[in-house]
Amino acid sequence: MIADLKPYPEYKESGLPWLGQVPRHWSTRVLKRLCSRSALYGANIPASDYVSAGVRFLRTTDITDEGTLRRGGVFVAEAAAHDYMLTDGDLLVSRSGTIGRSLRYRAEVHGPCAYAGYLVRFVPAPIASADYLFHFTKSLAFADFIRVSAVSSTIENVNGEKYANMPVTLPPPDEQAAIVRFLDWANARLERAIRAKRKVIALLNEQKQAIIHRAVTRGLDPSVPLKPSGIPWLGEIPQHWEVRRLKSVASRIVDCLHATPRYSDSGNYPTIRTADISPGVVHVARAKRISSTDYVRWTARLEPGEGDILYSREGERFGIAACVPPGVRLCISQRMMVFRIGEDDCADFVMRLLNSQSTYGQALQDVMGATAPHVNISTIRNYFLALPKKQEQEAIVLHIKSETSPIDIAISRLEREIELLREYRTRLVADVVTGKLDVREAAARLPDEVEEPIFVAAGDELSGEMEGLAEADEASD
Repeated sequence: MIADLKPYPEYKESGLPWLGQVPRHWSTRVLKRLCSRSALYGANIPASDYVSAGVRFLRTTDITDEGTLRRGGVFVAEAAAHDYMLTDGDLLVSRSGTIGRSLRYRAEVHGPCAYAGYLVRFVPAPIASADYLFHFTKSLAFADFIRVSAVSSTIENVNGEKYANMPVTLPPPDEQAAIVRFLDWANARLERAIRAKRKVIALLNEQKQAIIHRAVTRGLDPSVPLKPSGIPWLGEIPQHWEVRRLKSVASRIVDCLHATPRYSDSGNYPTIRTADISPGVVHVARAKRISSTDYVRWTARLEPGEGDILYSREGERFGIAACVPPGVRLCISQRMMVFRIGEDDCADFVMRLLNSQSTYGQALQDVMGATAPHVNISTIRNYFLALPKKQEQEAIVLHIKSETSPIDIAISRLEREIELLREYRTRLVADVVTGKLDVREAAARLPDEVEEPIFVAAGDELSGEMEGLAEADEASD
């Protein structure tokens, strides 16, 4: 059905260079002319008003790139949220952190919610539906407008008035409904395909972790006798292995500076946040940059070198370790640490131990019940690790790489397929809401009920979507 879409029969010039031609019967309006209220800012409700139940307080990090709502989040007392309550049909757009995320609020689905100071609230007027405007915010035209309107300091943000003056292509109301119907249907199909691939990735990651866990806790020889480690989280270990504390394995343990770096688009040095690592991988390409002057300050205590271990100790993604890749000079941002492993041990092996459940279990003992998860430095320094001699550590690492390489290739292929599906979805939305494709006949042939994802379960997002979590953490400092 999507392949059969055709352009409209007649077009006219929109008067906007970035938009070009639009269908002859469409109009172009600025966003604030389509809303009965716009650019109303929510509250920065203090943590003291958070409660276990009440009104959900929506933040940028609660909204996914796809425009769905993550489960969980922060709840506040109704009195604190009174002036910032949402009503059915409101459109929310993030203006800070991960800018441009949007959500169409539906009271019967989302329940009572209030909105945060970095979300812009639009209340659509009868001439334009919230559902249509929501899809417009997912278009490339909107993304480009936000990109050029953003001010980059430590956290990117856009003034709400710039949102309000965004030009919007506007078809007649019945055609808006057809566009919404079609895009909801297309998004649901594409989302099902993406979720199916994510499930396969999750299964492959489980298989990979099982291989790693077995190797770093039992070694390569299943016939080796075991002995009690004396540590509840470690259980039994090979008889010839030794239990040591991290502080005796690492020659240097360095915490981050307790300040937010000044990110710069022209900076040459990546600064690694919790969003920029996953177990065993430093995502250098997506890290924010800092200047040479700031780099000197942020590496005064230790400049991370190849093979050093970066470790996240705070925020939503604590307890993750990855080695610094070769050929890159970088530093750590807030909530990160650097471990330099001594010459008697293999850094790659220690890194995999830090990512294991036995070490994560030790970290959990320190953060259970914490409102903002973090692990104390003293706890980290005293992690118990079970290790063989260096030669055996290196043999185990080679075995893990050999066994997990085909899995990594399969995961990379699936992630690329997901990326292509997301790119296709973005292009489809852009072509439909700017009138490049006519979906009226296709929408009329659709079944009566169209699926639409509302919530995304925790951990079900692509790793790139953790960007907002780190930025929200930094914005709170």
